[in-house]
Amino acid sequence: MIWVVVIVAAVVVLLALILVAMFNRLVRLRNRAENAWAQVDVQLRKRYDLIPNLVETVKGYAAHERETFEAVTAARTAAQQAQGVAQQASAENALTAAIGRLFAVAEAYPQLRATENFQQLQAQLSDVEQSIAVARQVYNDTVLSYDNALETVPTNIMAAMFHFRPREYFETEDATREAPRVQFTEPAAAEPALPASQPPAPPSS
Repeated sequence: MIWVVVIVAAVVVLLALILVAMFNRLVRLRNRAENAWAQVDVQLRKRYDLIPNLVETVKGYAAHERETFEAVTAARTAAQQAQGVAQQASAENALTAAIGRLFAVAEAYPQLRATENFQQLQAQLSDVEQSIAVARQVYNDTVLSYDNALETVPTNIMAAMFHFRPREYFETEDATREAPRVQFTEPAAAEPALPASQPPAPPSS
């Protein structure tokens, strides 16, 4: 009888350890996903900090482009106020499109494009966009591991018992995954016109 009690107790302890291990794994994966999202947020805030300086720089050369400046400012505000991953992704798409229109305005002003301040801001924005892409990939990979744990046996049972919720992926449109860039290209030189063909000379009489 004593051995039966010992065996039952050992089984109970083993099951308890397994449950604790599964719970702790889910917590670790959830915390990693939250930390990865925090890193994305850090990079997004760096982007927001660059935008006012970029707008002011372009405004100094194209003050009449008021609608474009207001669109960028409004998109930045909307991105800062976005709630949740899906809403954030949508806001970032709109913001990148607005920044693209701002760079299109800058394209018409060679003197602006040649200024050191504008070139530095463009380089900084490009660096931030690359950092956002890296942080987004890390976050999505972490979410994949977490969501897989929520859907696979036996951790899905523990997840349901303790109400672990899946996280959303941070997806942006393909067209917005690179920083808008102004092309510093010179107009191609016109090719010299070919000489007009001469009519054949009449035969001599």
